[in-house]
Order: sequence, then C-alpha cells, then structure tokens
Amino acid sequence: MNRYIFALLVIITTSLMGSSFAVGKMGLEYVSPLFLAALRFTLAGMIMVVVVKLLKRPHPKTKDVWLKAVVIGFFQTAGVISCIFLSLQTITSGESAILTFMNPLLVVVFGTLVLKMNYKFLQWVGVSLGFVGVFITLGGQVEFKIGTLFGFLSAVSWAIATLLVKSWGNKFDTWVLSAYQMLFGGLFIMIASFLFEQQSFEINLSSIGILIWLAIMASIVQFALWYFLLQKGDPGKTSSFLFLAPFFGVISGWVLLGEELKWYVMAGGLLIFIGIFLVNWRSHSMRQREKRVEAVPKS
Repeated sequence: MNRYIFALLVIITTSLMGSSFAVGKMGLEYVSPLFLAALRFTLAGMIMVVVVKLLKRPHPKTKDVWLKAVVIGFFQTAGVISCIFLSLQTITSGESAILTFMNPLLVVVFGTLVLKMNYKFLQWVGVSLGFVGVFITLGGQVEFKIGTLFGFLSAVSWAIATLLVKSWGNKFDTWVLSAYQMLFGGLFIMIASFLFEQQSFEINLSSIGILIWLAIMASIVQFALWYFLLQKGDPGKTSSFLFLAPFFGVISGWVLLGEELKWYVMAGGLLIFIGIFLVNWRSHSMRQREKRVEAVPKS
C-alpha cells in the first residue's frame, strides 16, 4: 500500500477513536451514560452481525467458543465503554482518553503476572514512564475523582480483553469476533442500564446524529479501517500508532467542548505516549530474530 494512503488511514481511524470521547461527552447532554453506550454498541453490533452473515464469514461451531466471545465482549465492549461513559460525567474527555489508552502498559503488567510473559528492559522503562505520565496528567492529585477511577478501570478492562484475545483469538474469524463482541457487550451494557441508572433519552436531531456517528463512524468504520490496516501492515508497528488516539482525544475535547489544554495534561500525555511507544517498539534486529523464530518448523 502507498505509504501516504496508509498514513492517511492511520490518521482517520485514530482520530475517530480519539474524537469519540468528546462526541460521547456531548451525547451525555441528551442520553444517560450507560443507555447511550448500550445503544451505540447494540446498534453497531447488529449491523456488523448482518454484514458477516451476508459475507458468510466462518462462525464458531461449539458452545465453548461462543462463550469465549461473550467473555471478550464483556471486557472489550461492556467493561471498557461503560467505564469510559461513566468517567465522562466527572472528568474531561481528554483525561478519559489518556487514561483509557494506557491499556498497553497494563498489558505488560498483567501479561507478566498472569501469563508469565517475558518483556524486555526497554518495555518496563515504557511502563514506568507511562505510570509517571498518568500521575502528572491528573495534576499530581492524591484524591482522585470518581471519573478518574472509571477511566483507569476502562484501561484495566481493555488490557484484560487484549490478553484474552491473544489467548483465544485464533479460534475466531476476526470480523466475526468484532461483530459479536460488540453485540454481546452492548447487551451487557443495556442490562446494566436498566438495573443501575434512571434511563433518559431526549430525542432530537442532535442526539440522533450523535448516536449514529458513534455507532457507524466511531465503531463500525473505525474497527473496519483498523483491521484493514493491521492486515496490510506489520501488526506490531501498526499498533504503535495507537498513541495518536489519546492525542486526538485531547484535541477534540478542546475543539468540540472548549476543554482547557492544561500543561500537566499535555506533559503527562506525552510521557504516556512515549511509554506506549517503548512498549510496542521493536528494533530491526529484534524483528528479524522474531521472524526467524516463527519460521522454525514446529515438531
């Protein structure tokens, strides 16, 4: 693929990821948080399920594989998105984006503790810088707002989902997993909305437009572009571009919501971006060594 087209698609998909925080915060003026999140992903999931059915993508054949899709949907969509929308009630969209996208740092921590995965010294330097960045981003606060906790929990849930996909992902067609985890996650959030919040939905052109944008552009289109880029480029290198998403989250909060660009948010965000880059970075020699290992026939 032409590198300029690749770069353009990276900017489009990461800007859709990041701007969804500001657009979601705008939606909270008209819709209760869990209900908005549930509508977004139930709608997106249903559309995607129809698409993968029409395209005759291979679906799971056994109940245990379907159960794995449900569990991934619980963490990847229900856990992440519920916490994001709840966090937006008390912290800025930029702060929520930065906290959520620290998930690659937590993947290293959880992967080491749970899956006994081995990481290089440079990756641990990245993790350390990232956590320092989080502290700075929050202005060195000792007492966190409740939104701060939800923002952090969204990153925790995403990190768990990442490790689950790493362990179970080979059992699924990528597009089928994407479709059903969104649908199952959306249904989980819908149940939580009925149980834990007083639902509200002010129907007007703005609220409908926000819902459609979140479901179509910030979910289906964003996922489709991202998976396309992962297929066309090196997955590790492509994933390192995720650091652009919280940047666009901060910028969109400033443009769309008039959120103040506080110096410590920018400074902390920069440290988190550097940390994520170090976690994902592979030198040329490391990549060549990994390719040689993968090329060795397995007995």
